Amino acid sequence: QVQLVESGGGLVQAGGSLRLSCAASGRIFGLNAMGWYRQAPGKQRELVAVISSGGSINYVDSVKGRFTISRDNAKNTVYLQMNSLKPEDTAVYSCYVDLRWLGGSWGQGIQVTVSS
Repeated sequence: QVQLVESGGGLVQAGGSLRLSCAASGRIFGLNAMGWYRQAPGKQRELVAVISSGGSINYVDSVKGRFTISRDNAKNTVYLQMNSLKPEDTAVYSCYVDLRWLGGSWGQGIQVTVSS
């Protein structure tokens, strides 16, 4: 069984920064795409950023130039560096990992709150 453990969330003032981490552990045969989603109260979940196994990256328009996704395959970990945070970035952030041969797996979600 594979577990995804997220860390790095919290409360920050507008303009501040946070770095989210998501570490996969367990019986892992390899990692395909890894990504971060978020869901704000009353809104649909949206894909924030995704990085493929080959390093291709995509961001939702609202975070381009402010957020950076990266991965460390040796550590089975994906990161989301969030700079210049805005109140509208407030949401529960969840990582998603496409596991080789096993399918997709979700983290438990972590709260990010940006105060104005």
